[in-house]
Amino acid sequence: MPKNLIIHNLEVRFQVDGDDGALFARLFNKHIQAWSRLYEDECARAERSDNDRRLGDAGGRR
Repeated sequence: MPKNLIIHNLEVRFQVDGDDGALFARLFNKHIQAWSRLYEDECARAERSDNDRRLGDAGGRR
C-alpha cells in the first residue's frame, strides 16, 4: 500500500468572473475528493493483492 506522496511542483492558474476564492474552493474540493477516492481504491487493491499472494506462504497472515 503506498504510504508516501511527494508533489514536487504544483501550479494552479485560473481566471473567472465573480468570486474567485469560492469557485476555486468548490472546484478544488470536487477534484481532490475524486482523486482521494481513486487513491483509496488503489491502496485497497494493492492490499488485497498482497493478501492474495500471502495465501500460499507459510508465514502469511489471514
